[in-house]
Order: sequence, then structure tokens, then C-alpha cells
Amino acid sequence: MDTIASLFSFITTPVSWVIVQFHKMYGAIFGPDTGWAWGLSIVSLVILIRICLIPLFVKQIKSTRAMQTLQPEMKKIQERYKNDKQRQSEEMMKLYKETGTNPLSSCLPILAQSPFFFALYHVLNGIATGDTIGVINESLLASARKAHIFGAPLAAKFTDSSSDVVSLGATLTDVRVVTAIMIILMSASQFYTQRQLMTKNVDTTVKTPFMQQQKMLMYVFPVMFAVFGINFPVGVLVYWLTTNVWTMGQQMYVIHNNPTPGSKAQAAYLERLTKHVTNHGKARKRSERTIIKAIVAKGRDRNEFERKFINGLNKAGLAAQADGSVIQSESQAAVQTEDGTPTSAAAPKRQQPKRQSKSQRQAGGAAGAASGGSKAADDTKSSEPTSLSKSDEPEDAKPAAAAKKQPGGGTRSKAQSGQRKGPQRPKSPSKK
Repeated sequence: MDTIASLFSFITTPVSWVIVQFHKMYGAIFGPDTGWAWGLSIVSLVILIRICLIPLFVKQIKSTRAMQTLQPEMKKIQERYKNDKQRQSEEMMKLYKETGTNPLSSCLPILAQSPFFFALYHVLNGIATGDTIGVINESLLASARKAHIFGAPLAAKFTDSSSDVVSLGATLTDVRVVTAIMIILMSASQFYTQRQLMTKNVDTTVKTPFMQQQKMLMYVFPVMFAVFGINFPVGVLVYWLTTNVWTMGQQMYVIHNNPTPGSKAQAAYLERLTKHVTNHGKARKRSERTIIKAIVAKGRDRNEFERKFINGLNKAGLAAQADGSVIQSESQAAVQTEDGTPTSAAAPKRQQPKRQSKSQRQAGGAAGAASGGSKAADDTKSSEPTSLSKSDEPEDAKPAAAAKKQPGGGTRSKAQSGQRKGPQRPKSPSKK
């Protein structure tokens, strides 16, 4: 413990000073010796630290998005070197170096909190042992030792003996019940936060080292919190439970409003965005325009959900622009009333011709041929002799002459529509 205290002594004094300042504020409301004053001071310390870590959280999100865009390349490397794990790892590291990504960036907020965690642990352990640390003097030390959170002293642990707990003015049962509930809540919130990231905001179809790392964190961290939590003072458990709840809420906000491309969360977000834009006819929020701008800029590289979003806007008569705005498309603008206001009525659909059966097509062709033949007969009516006029050629000779014009006689006639191709059998002359 002395080694840890010496390593983090540079931050112990600032942490203790912040706690004392918050204690003064809450002590004026709830009383200086109450658990509410000291507990809310720790919660406020967590919130202050997490606000300071927001830039790191943004960097973590960007790193996660960069890893997501690299997953197709990672999959190609895995398929190419599936029998050579060493070469596969080398190519992966080369890809990380070329793109400037780091698979460990998701751990940055946790690593950044570690100095504050150990400093707070050292301060609370000093309260439990009766040692003054940082700016916490004797009077503040006595006040902190009297503070109880749901019956458990601020500096009590799950592993403390009955005599140690009694010296802090509590019972062993109260301490173990409170610490056990807080350890369970702390581990459960950590597991849910990581599981939410894996199931909603990450594409799990591609197995990459990044995915394996996230899966490992989902199971390892809750177990670590459960194992080491029995040695944490109640004040430290309050710290970790608060920071886990903050992380869970912060991640839920990001997943809901700025999901990772290609994830289930993006599909749900774009579905909500489609309804919102079609109802209002435009993108009203700046964040919405940013998302639409990024989708339009991708062009043919859009994923399935992004293409569905663009098609949904087109069906509603809207078009996404390169600057992220949404305007009325030309096809919808053409449907307007006389005063120029757009209407919700869609353009009339083009009617497809009804498909005819084979017999109907043949009957139609025969009718066309008959009409064509009648027209030709009318044109030649004046030149042909009438039935009353005497023909120089006997009637019996006409079929023979017609037979000479068949394909066997050296000529070929085109088959009319509805007739069978090939040589046609001549009709016998009618007998009166």
C-alpha cells in the first residue's frame, strides 16, 4: 500500500481537496457528518472526472469507428493467411500502423481513471485507519468516520472483521449486505454496458482481434470488479458504481444518436430518421444533417441500411443533398396544385398492357390480315372482272395456276399472322 501511495501521491492531494470542497457545499445542506454529504461528494468527484475525460471518450469513439471501417480489410487478411497465424498478426499490425488506429484505444477512459481511483482508495483507506491524507485534517477525518451510507461506514469493507466494523459504529451484517449489493450492481452495470456495445453498436459478423478484445472485456471486467470489490471501502464502491452508471448512460446516448455504421443501432437510427424527415420534409437537427452528409458522401460504398435510407427518401419524394440537407425531388415537385403548393398525391402510375393469350394473339393477327386483304381487294376491285363477265380461262384452270405460284413452283409467300409457316395447301374451288 505504501508503494501505491508513493506512486500516486502527486494526485492524492488534489483529489482530497476536491472532496473537501464538495463536502463543504453538501454539508451545509445535509449536515457535515452525514453519509449524504460525503457520499454526494464522491459522486460529484466522479462526475467532474468524467466531464474532464469527455475528450478521451470522443477519441475512443473515433477509434472504434476506424476499427469498424477496417473490418473488411481484416477479413481479407484472415482469409488470405488463415493457415499462418504469425503472418496474419504481422499483416494486422501493419494495417493498424498504416491507418493510424489502435485496438487498445477503447481502454483509454479506464486507464485515465486509474490514478484517480488509486488516489481515492488511498484517501478512504486513510480514513479507515485514522490517518490524515492531503488536505483532510483531524476534524474532517472524524467527520468522515461518522458518515454512514445505508448503515455502512464510508471506510468499511466486506472483509473487515466484526471488531473493525464496531469501531466504526456499525454492524457486520449491515456492512456486508450493503457492500454485496453494491458489488453486484457494479459488476452488472459493467457487463450490461459492454454487452450493449457488442450486440447493438458493433458488427459481430467479422471476427477480428478487436472483436475478441471487446468480448474479453465483457466477461473479464465484471469478474474483476466482483473479486476485487470485496476489498474496496464503501466509498470506493460508490465511486465505481457511479462511474459505471455514467458510462452506461453515456454509451446509450451515443448508440441512440450516433451509432456505428453497419451496426443494428444504425439500422434502428436510420429508420427513425426516415420517419422524422418524411414527416417534416427536412432534416431539422444539426446532428441529422451531419449523418445524412456522411451517407451521401459515401456514394456506392454505402452499406445496406444506408441504401435503404436513401431509397426511403426517394419513395417519399425527397432527395438528400451533399451538404446534409433534404429537399423535394423533381418527381414530387411536378405534382402540385394550381396555386403552386405541393400536394401529397403521387403521379399516376403507368398502366401495363394486359397480356393476351396465344389464341387471342392469333385471332388478332387473322383479323388484321383480313382487314388488310379487304383493303387490297378494294384497291384492285376496278381492275378485276366481275362475276358476270366471261372469263377466257376456265374455272378448273385457276387452281392449277394458283398451285404453280406455291414454293414448289419456284416462288415463296410469307405466312400471315396466325397461319402456320411453310407451304400452304390450296383450297379447292367452290362448286355451285
